[in-house]
Amino acid sequence: MQNKISRRQFLQVTGASAAALLLAGLPVEASAASGHLTVTPDTLVSDLRADPTFAASGVWTWQSAVDSPDTPEAGTTLSDYVGANMAQDSADALNDLADTYEAGTQVTYKVYSPEEIAADATRDGVELYYWPSEVPGSKFVVVMSGNVLNNTANMSEGYATAWRLHQMGYAAFVLRYRVFLKAKDNAPVADLGNAVRFITTHAGQFNVQPENYALLGYSSGGHLAGVFSGDELGYKHYGVPKPGALLLGYPINNFFEYKPVYHAAIDPFVLEGRYYELNISDCVTDDYPPVYHWYGENDYVFPLLCYPAQRPALSRALEKHHVPCKEVLFPNATHGVGTGAGTDADGWMLDAANFWETQING
Repeated sequence: MQNKISRRQFLQVTGASAAALLLAGLPVEASAASGHLTVTPDTLVSDLRADPTFAASGVWTWQSAVDSPDTPEAGTTLSDYVGANMAQDSADALNDLADTYEAGTQVTYKVYSPEEIAADATRDGVELYYWPSEVPGSKFVVVMSGNVLNNTANMSEGYATAWRLHQMGYAAFVLRYRVFLKAKDNAPVADLGNAVRFITTHAGQFNVQPENYALLGYSSGGHLAGVFSGDELGYKHYGVPKPGALLLGYPINNFFEYKPVYHAAIDPFVLEGRYYELNISDCVTDDYPPVYHWYGENDYVFPLLCYPAQRPALSRALEKHHVPCKEVLFPNATHGVGTGAGTDADGWMLDAANFWETQING
């Protein structure tokens, strides 16, 4: 991988990987079927879910953490479901996953073993969705979307972002982590730790570098990435390498007045602190990973969470500990726009990737 990535490389669409990376003994077997539904922004979510290839692949096709085919969203178009700005990237990502699966490569992986799932049924929904790199020995990125209660943004922020990372030559994994009432006992941090350990343990089979990986998180997913990179609950507790960089889109630094609400709802009988009560800025130390973080000046969420406790507090902490970082403000890029397509943030992923590569290669 070169130190800088050109815009031409970024925009070039690559085909599906034909490498046989199927891991023996893991769930979700590849299908011999072919001719899956071609997804477009106008595709109905109900048609997507009814397609045999997508169903067999195991890929999660709801923006909700709860599978409920009777919800009104089933009859909406992908564009209405994920947002018009991310619909084409999301469609391309889904088509590529289906092509990869039909070519014989597994695309859905359980993070926990059957024994671990039997001990805690909430672990069953913790999965990785995989876009292989066509660059042998590439670096990998774990993508974490934001979420509100039981609603997630995997199909919008997650899949669209993974598709663009795939086009840039990286291996991308979207993590479906536990949210809301299933997030008790720091479950999302454990999900991320075990996911990174799963990938690095199978680095040879995924044909990726186990070191210098990136965590890319949006909103609450960015908060999760930030907490995981600290000492109290982070990567050191899972025996995995430190992230090579954090690439964060509008990350929540401090849940502020929502902390007691979350604790009462998620961990009502627990006295100890939990991950959502930690601020990213308080997790920053002198050996914290390099951080690229961006925000929109018209973001409507941060004024609801005490703005000084968000971006300004994180920026001060990074500066205090001399952590390599880059902060970007876009005039028009509100919360939830993910890749930034159609906004001033379009192209932020190229900038962030170059920041990451520079930190590794100098």
